[in-house]
Amino acid sequence: MKQKALYILLLAALVLSACGNLGGGQPVVVRIGWAGSPDTLNPGSAILSEAYTIFGLVYDSMYKLNLDGTFSLGVAESVEHSADGLVYTYKIREGVKFHDGQPMTAKDIKFSYDLYKAHEDFPYINSYTAYIESTEAPDDNTIVLTLSEAIPNIESQLVFMYVLPEHIWKDHAEGSATVEFENFEMIGTGPFKIIEYKQNEFVHLGANKDHFETPPKVGEVIFQTFESQDVLVQALKSGQVDMITEMPATAVETLKAEANVTVLNGAPFAPGVSDIILNQVTPENCPTADGGLCTGHPALQDRNVRLALAHATNKQKLIDVVLLGYGTPGLTLIPDGLGFWYNDTIKDYEFDVAKANQMLDEAGYADTDGDNVREMPDGSRPLIFRVNWPSDSIDAPRQAELLSEMWAEVGVKTELQATDPDALTAQCCPAFDFDVILWGWGSDPDPSLLLGVQTTGEIPTGYNETGYSNPEFDALYDQQAVELDLETRKGIVWKMQEIAFNDVVYIIPYYEQNIQAYRTDKFTGWLTDFAKIELSDVTSLVLIEPVK
Repeated sequence: MKQKALYILLLAALVLSACGNLGGGQPVVVRIGWAGSPDTLNPGSAILSEAYTIFGLVYDSMYKLNLDGTFSLGVAESVEHSADGLVYTYKIREGVKFHDGQPMTAKDIKFSYDLYKAHEDFPYINSYTAYIESTEAPDDNTIVLTLSEAIPNIESQLVFMYVLPEHIWKDHAEGSATVEFENFEMIGTGPFKIIEYKQNEFVHLGANKDHFETPPKVGEVIFQTFESQDVLVQALKSGQVDMITEMPATAVETLKAEANVTVLNGAPFAPGVSDIILNQVTPENCPTADGGLCTGHPALQDRNVRLALAHATNKQKLIDVVLLGYGTPGLTLIPDGLGFWYNDTIKDYEFDVAKANQMLDEAGYADTDGDNVREMPDGSRPLIFRVNWPSDSIDAPRQAELLSEMWAEVGVKTELQATDPDALTAQCCPAFDFDVILWGWGSDPDPSLLLGVQTTGEIPTGYNETGYSNPEFDALYDQQAVELDLETRKGIVWKMQEIAFNDVVYIIPYYEQNIQAYRTDKFTGWLTDFAKIELSDVTSLVLIEPVK
């Protein structure tokens, strides 16, 4: 099917229309391969990064995040704020329309922001509304935000608060109906609109040629899910797909040698962090009212055990074997890709198996029966940890095998299991029905998102995935959120990283580089001249066009 479409494309190159159709025939289709799939099309309920990739294509927001890390206005054409930083007045563009033809006005923005604020059960997006005291739409082209306190990062708070159509969402705005709304029609104002979605199979988008700013040059985009990493790479080689968003590091050199394929690597657009999640929720913090089961191994509540695991983890080996060198050792949940927010003065725990064994010995975790597995100090149960990871992860299976070998050297046994991402999300947060999970985060351009992951208040929401609780950390989080002086705020953020590192909230194995590849004989115009690499972002997909 794709080869035939390409053949027609080459014959009709001279009459290629601006609307992405071939001489009025079949639309030009870009096929993108990835290993994941959105967990939902509901922006309030979504957790997985694949969902946010699609949201960024289908929806608009008040601001846009550019590849160079700067912000520019989106649905707003201008903004003014009061001298005290509490009131922001946005002038909204005229003539913006939803995909169903209905006009988008300031009233839709007010509705969206009020909806996000009203639902604390939204795992991520609700947190962006923390300092929005009120939202007013005095007319169709004006939105006024009043904040409870002046904040230093209004752009990063609004950039992911997508504008939803009130005429559709008003029927799903109350109670659990909002979280449960499937949103299959997914009506937005963005450069692309939904055509069809089948979870774990594909997301089919069509171009919104009436977009107010960046109408795409192509006709359609299909994100296709591949369960096997080898098949994903082969699909690019054969031309079944035009770009892949991820690949195993072992495929890099092979693809570089392939004709008509370009491989790129660099910092991810959303600075990423891989994390080893250690379930340390205590019985008093178990969110039983919110479905918390809290079955984690009690040994992981002991900092001595977490610290011993950190000393027993050879991060450089993980980078060399799993990533083939395409990464750097990790320290904190704030990744190095966040620039000066990253505390690079922290000294990592050295890889030292003897030290790890000594720590466990001194803490009373002995192997009393000689089976090479330590037991709890009271002898109640052995140190056998369940280790899970999302089944769509390319790197986690090998990482899990290596960790199992490393931790066995200190008397810790692991039971390894890949799990469907949706099932793992339910198992994780806030159920806390796990011991160890290998997963990761994509970061906002501002550190508040990932700092908030480690606060006590987010344990019941599932946003806090470790169950970590520290009153000092919580107080500093509230401080940094409203600190307007950049250097002072940076100092607070650095202190928070130091606290979390010393408490061994996570083991951060590495910060991974983004590796993507595309076919040069299909489409041109991909944005490749930036330090950050993300070809599936709206910035590239509205610009690319068929090779003539």
